[in-house]
Amino acid sequence: ILGVLTVCSVAFGTKESTSTLRAKAEDNGGPLAAFKALAQNDQLLWVALSYLLYAIANVATTGVLMYMFKFILNNSAAYSIVGVVSVIAGIIMAPLYPILNKRIPRRYLYLGGMVLMVLGYLLFIVGTNNLAVVTVGLVFFYLPQTFIQMTAILSLTDSIEYGQLKNGKRNEAVTLSVRPMLDKIAGACSNGIVGAVAIAAGMIGSATAADMTAANIHTFKVWAFYVPLAVIILSGVVFLLKVKITEKMHADIVKQLEEQLNEG
Repeated sequence: ILGVLTVCSVAFGTKESTSTLRAKAEDNGGPLAAFKALAQNDQLLWVALSYLLYAIANVATTGVLMYMFKFILNNSAAYSIVGVVSVIAGIIMAPLYPILNKRIPRRYLYLGGMVLMVLGYLLFIVGTNNLAVVTVGLVFFYLPQTFIQMTAILSLTDSIEYGQLKNGKRNEAVTLSVRPMLDKIAGACSNGIVGAVAIAAGMIGSATAADMTAANIHTFKVWAFYVPLAVIILSGVVFLLKVKITEKMHADIVKQLEEQLNEG
């Protein structure tokens, strides 16, 4: 029921705005021309790469948290904490994003979110055997994810005008389909990653927490936390060094496009 209501609220509660830039956009010239224009949009590609790295690291860790509760903490019932923390974090942070973004550039919200996730990973690494530490780590891990996802969506959206200014083509529909495609790619990787981690750490078959050796736990931590942590840091570095579109830059791009259209 809640799903139907929220879908209807979007379908009937939002209205598509028509701007001069959209109204005067030229025909893309077919799928090949559209994807060629996307390939020439460097800002789109850098945002996409940063978000893809984040998404893969996120699903890699999220998918194996159950194994940590079952085989390391030896407390499968406590796994419900993961769902509670993620839901509460989403409910709190989603409405906060536009409020904070009025005072804090979304670039810093994105990078700040990455820093919080790094802290979460460090808590997972040092406190794998401690439920209290793991719970705090979950808070740091899930709190910033709405900020990261929203910033990626808005940055990809802004790259539409960037590409229009750079290439003379407005590839709106294809550009907006990039983030869902990245989520699908990360989701497709999830099952393979989870299975590989479980097998490598010996967390399969009739194994129990009592069967876990120090080597098993170390292997699990490497693939569940250390590697995704490195990927998250790489994601943040890519965004910091390569993504240049800010709110001010986007406003300047829109102004330039409008001036070009007014001049014919």
